[in-house]
Amino acid sequence: MKTQIGTFLSIGSPTIAELSAFSGFDWVLIDLEHGNASEAVVPDQLRALRGSTTRGIVRVGAPHADLIARVLDWGAHGIMIPHVGSAAAAEAIVQAAYYAPRGRRGYSRTVRAHEFGLRAAEQTPAPIIMAQIESVEGVKRAAEIARVDGIDVLFVGPADLQHDLTHRAAEAPGDFAECLRLVVAAAKGEGKQAGILARDLGAVPHYVEQGFTQVASDSDLAILRNAYRQILSVAKNESHPQ
Repeated sequence: MKTQIGTFLSIGSPTIAELSAFSGFDWVLIDLEHGNASEAVVPDQLRALRGSTTRGIVRVGAPHADLIARVLDWGAHGIMIPHVGSAAAAEAIVQAAYYAPRGRRGYSRTVRAHEFGLRAAEQTPAPIIMAQIESVEGVKRAAEIARVDGIDVLFVGPADLQHDLTHRAAEAPGDFAECLRLVVAAAKGEGKQAGILARDLGAVPHYVEQGFTQVASDSDLAILRNAYRQILSVAKNESHPQ
């Protein structure tokens, strides 16, 4: 599969969401776990993507069925769930995201996902579900998580996984690089995709070479922060020559 490039949206701005779509990202991650705005800003960010080819994935803060159903009702193309560590947890997520007979999601004809009743639910594509592998336990059980019907992507959260490895190295199946290899292998073995967040743009080709096909490059907040720091560094050096 061709690599899909995304980016994380932490600020909560519809303008930035729209700009990311105009720029041509394959998908954006609207972040409710570590983002800076409440879920009330999600619908307008999704509206800003309307008419583009950019898919809106919402990361909910916890795998609660009501949170999952609500963002999907608002028209999210998919969800990302943090800290998935077992097949049972993955199955519960799928159950919350799918209508019967596959799941237990509450059904309404008049939500935005179905154009407020103008489009049949059967015409709405199935949600994309990205399960985050962020712990030693998640790496060990990556294959069984990938085996769950409805899970589309095993998405590594590098910061959390590296943090867990520093505290549970003795329990880990290997170092960080080996854990990444195992996650990619688990996803491929079940015909699923592997994804990861690259904070360093230079790491993107490396991850693609490893087999990751869903790669997020940084976040709106980090991009803006780094640009501000660069501007100030250059401006202050020029205004105060040595």
